[in-house]
Amino acid sequence: MTVCLLCDQPDETGGYLCPGCTKATVGRLTALPGLYDELLPFLAPGSGSSTGRRSAAVSAPLPVSEMVLSLRGPGGLVGVVEDWLAAVRDARRMPPAPPAGSIETRLQTAVHGLVSHMPWISVSWPDAGTFAEEIRDLERAGVSVVDPADRSDRGTRLGACPAVDAGGVICGAILRHHQGAKVVACEWCGCTYPPATWPGLKTWMDHDERMEAEWQSAS
Repeated sequence: MTVCLLCDQPDETGGYLCPGCTKATVGRLTALPGLYDELLPFLAPGSGSSTGRRSAAVSAPLPVSEMVLSLRGPGGLVGVVEDWLAAVRDARRMPPAPPAGSIETRLQTAVHGLVSHMPWISVSWPDAGTFAEEIRDLERAGVSVVDPADRSDRGTRLGACPAVDAGGVICGAILRHHQGAKVVACEWCGCTYPPATWPGLKTWMDHDERMEAEWQSAS
């Protein structure tokens, strides 16, 4: 009997990943292409220029668009998955498979490749734990943008946070009102909206949605 390198639980199969963690890793891998697509709408709010309609509401440590750009860029989801596929192929003494096509195509190809190697990874690869942990963290990073609310208390979806940082970049993270909460708080930038600001908050959201629609139509 061995111990699973991801969950640290005893594994009677004698491999590096237990059956449960192997199945979960396959699920996380196959979810990545869809997550890549879901991140696209979160790219636009931080991409437009400042309208100058209001002063900065918050100094955000990291605009949403920067994280989305990172996850959707060459070094994000696709880069991590391709690097692991290359490591697996090298460990199995297989020739390199040069990336080809768009980022979407490359991501799907790399995911398919890793899934096909999962039986070997879970049983025979000493790096299986590190690999599974990084894939788990990668998925969590994407989900933290597209669905930041606690799944046990999703709250009421209000719209995109209209806070503007010092550089004129709109936050754009999804705001939710949770039952019993006296203020609406952005879980991304930290800006809070007490009840007195809610009418204006709705106006800002509607304005930003129109600006985003115009930006997408023009792009």
